[in-house]
Formats: sequence, structure tokens, C-alpha cells
Amino acid sequence: MLKDKIEDLKKEKDVVILAHNYQIPEVQDVADFVGDSLGLARQAAKTPHKIILFCGVHFMAETAAIISPEKKVLIPDIAAGCSLSDSITLEQLKQWKKEHPSAITIGYVNTTAEIKSELDYCCTSSNAVNVVKAIPDDKEILFLPDMFLGSYVAKMTGRKNMLIWAGECHVHAGITPENVKEKLNSLAHAEFLIHPECSCTTPMMYDVANGSYNSNQVQILSTEGMMNHVKNSKSNEFVVATETGILYRMKQQNPTKKFIPASENAECEYMKMITLDKVYNSLLNETTVITVPKEIADKARLAIERMLEIS
Repeated sequence: MLKDKIEDLKKEKDVVILAHNYQIPEVQDVADFVGDSLGLARQAAKTPHKIILFCGVHFMAETAAIISPEKKVLIPDIAAGCSLSDSITLEQLKQWKKEHPSAITIGYVNTTAEIKSELDYCCTSSNAVNVVKAIPDDKEILFLPDMFLGSYVAKMTGRKNMLIWAGECHVHAGITPENVKEKLNSLAHAEFLIHPECSCTTPMMYDVANGSYNSNQVQILSTEGMMNHVKNSKSNEFVVATETGILYRMKQQNPTKKFIPASENAECEYMKMITLDKVYNSLLNETTVITVPKEIADKARLAIERMLEIS
């Protein structure tokens, strides 16, 4: 059985398998750790294993390679990209920085190693608010690449001097306020968990602040924040506005609770590219190695380490 072969290879080669919350169930099942990008970056930083097999998208494996340059980092499918990461190029960022020479540049972890090497700080959806709060109020901030997360952070921090890049994750951008309203109207007792990358967050936050959704509890959370919230909540029904892959882990850990996707179409084709066969072949052949040039990695590491320090 493939699962057993993977377990044997893991022991034989001293491998840790890290999988993102959006991976397919079979891949989550063979992983040693399943989590969001921040949690997985922390695992990559402290793992004693010689090889990290990263079941996620390309920028996540790059982040692991930057944090742990002495480890070999494998990704089961080198083509697993990210529409959000692709929404800004190195040239665009350099030009933007040139136009705002005294600004502090904060980039979401969903960016390439090259982009990270040009940042002052990295952040994830779970610590973006705290990273921005750590910057002196009089400092202008360039926030990239996600405009919905950026708007959310600006709203939560009250920051007026924050410029936001107009990038988006095609999956989260596809979860609309209409999707959410439809579910709100039909599920009176459900709690709503919304990822800050969703296009619905900006209008939702305005409405939540005005009490329009006072009959429903609405939480705007990172994927790991969602996992923790669901576990501790007294509610039994949740509408989840993020990539549908997370529902598997939610159901596993909370078998008596009910989880409904805000949009059944919220699937990332890149996250779903990794299969059990590809995990096995990557372990067996070690051909899909992720490497980041030392000069880029050394510059990018500083921004990532700052992210890891600010929880």
C-alpha cells in the first residue's frame, strides 16, 4: 500500500512531511504536521529531520528552504504555483519602493523568494495585524500583494498611511459577499468563519461594525485561527469562507460539528496538484528539490525571521 511505502521511506531517509490545510485528505493523512503557512514555517525552522517534504505550493517550499538552508527541501509537484504570489513581479516591487523611498515594505508570505528578499517584514494572515502594529505610526507602509488582506489590516489597525498592492488570490477573491449573504439568510444559527483574503471581507467588516449581522457570529480568521476557534466554540454549525480543503481537518477534529463551505467552488487547483503518487515519487527519487540562491535567501531570511518573531 502506497501509504505504508511512504511511511517506510520517511523513516529510511529521515524525512518530515509538512502539509497545508488545503491539501487533499490522503496527503494530509501522511503528513507529520498539517497547518497554515505560519505554522508550517515554524515547523520547518525547528525540525531535526534531514529532509523536508513540503506538500503545499511553491512559495511555501521556498520559505522552508530559506529558513533551513542546511536541509534538503522537496516539493511533490514543482508546478504547484500560486495566483496571489504571481500578482507582483520583482520589477514592479522595486519600482514601487523607488516611488516611496522611506516606506517600510511588508509582504505576505504568499510571495516568491525574490520578492521576500526586497521586503522589510514578512507576515501571514494570522500575524499581519500585529506586524503592522509593530511599525511606528509615522512610517508609511507598502503592503503587498493581497488587497483584501491589506484592507482588512488597515481597517483593524486604523492605519491611514498604508498603501496596498492590488493583488488577489483567485480562490478567495471568488468567495463573494453574495455567497456569504445567501448562507447567512438560510442558516440562522451558524457561526461564520471568514479568511481575510476573501473578497467578501471588506463589505462584511463594514456590515459587522454596523451590526447588520448581529444575529450571526462572524469571525475573520486565518486558517489556523479557524481551526482553534472551531475546537473551542460552543456552536455546532459553521459556514467556512476559505479553500474547501480545510473542511476535512475540521471534520476530523470535530466529528460532532457541521461544516458548510461558503462557496463549494472555492478550490485551489494548485493545492490539489499534489497526490499520494507524487508524494511517493518525490520521496523515492528526491528529484523535485527546491533551491534558493544564497544571496536571495540571505536577504529574504531577515524578513521571514522578523515574521516568526512577531506572533
